[in-house]
Amino acid sequence: MLKVLRKPLISGLALALLLPAGMNTSAAETTKNEQSPSALTVPSIAERYKKSFTIGAAVEPYQLQGTDAQVLKRHYNSIVAENIMKPINIQPEEGKFNFEEADKIVKFAKENGMDIRFHNLVWHSQVPEWFFLDENGKPMVDETDANQRAKNKKLLLKRLETHIKTIVKRYKDDVKSWDVVNEVIDDSPQNERGLRESAWYKITGDEYIKVAFETAKRYAAKDAKLYINDYNTEVTPKRTYLYNLVKDMLAQGVPIDGVGHQSHIQIGWPSLQDTEDSINMFADLGLDNQITELDLSLYGWPPRPAFPTYADITADRLQAQAAKYDALFQLYEKLGDKISNVTFWGIADNHTWLDDRAKQYNDGVGKDAPFVFDPEYNVKPAYWAIMD
Repeated sequence: MLKVLRKPLISGLALALLLPAGMNTSAAETTKNEQSPSALTVPSIAERYKKSFTIGAAVEPYQLQGTDAQVLKRHYNSIVAENIMKPINIQPEEGKFNFEEADKIVKFAKENGMDIRFHNLVWHSQVPEWFFLDENGKPMVDETDANQRAKNKKLLLKRLETHIKTIVKRYKDDVKSWDVVNEVIDDSPQNERGLRESAWYKITGDEYIKVAFETAKRYAAKDAKLYINDYNTEVTPKRTYLYNLVKDMLAQGVPIDGVGHQSHIQIGWPSLQDTEDSINMFADLGLDNQITELDLSLYGWPPRPAFPTYADITADRLQAQAAKYDALFQLYEKLGDKISNVTFWGIADNHTWLDDRAKQYNDGVGKDAPFVFDPEYNVKPAYWAIMD
């Protein structure tokens, strides 16, 4: 049951629906009322859950000032880079590391006593092409000669080791949790192990996963935790493929400390039971669990039709979202001994990658609202739900 008895459920958007016909009031205007206070005036989410897990937010460097920064300081005690720590941003050219933007996030976190999650060291996306070119500039995946393929594999793994070593040594004393490899399981696998047939896989098999974790372990702080991160970890067969991979890697001595469950979810999916089962499965392997990229879309899949603007979002959808958030955080708290961090993939509804997805499926028009704060940093029904 949605627990919001201490605060009225009516939101600014719901209020707009009750206004006399012909009165034009924007969502931004209607959310500034006593039922929807500012995120800067309400109790801290991080403080609410401090006995169970840390609360994080994904950020871009421009959000480290102004209202975004104030909300971060008040409600979050963990932080992660949304994009600028990914391989293509950190090492766009071989040997030329760019830490300027990443350093800004690390500095902000240290100044404000926040834990830092690093996202990510290895991914099939947002990785520069040079990683996969041989010494003559030819694509490694196209090589057919066995001897040259062996040389390419060695070269790629050496590049990977250098990439990880350089980054981990730089942030060894700062980063508490490392997303070492990201999204290695395919949605529609072409092999019996379910591994994504990325360039990493085509050139090295599963060796890149082992080398990544072993290198990170070698240079990370002793108390740092290393995670394998993926989406749709709640559902089969993807969950089963990931479980089998992790179990196999652990049996080989690969130093995996935990599983990151991205949790890009919807109001009606996945089920709470599937979520609980997944957390318990990996906990039974002796692993930690983190919710690493949480956002709760208003839409199903595909996100069609979408609300054209934020002002068009109906009160019933916000209440449905609040009910799901309520049930979800009750579950997280129940499993608090198996979950060390819950990170939202954003701060407020004014910045979310889900807007691009909504527009993609709705002729360039669409607005999603996945978080507990609205675009003006006022609280939504979902905030009261997870706080009560």
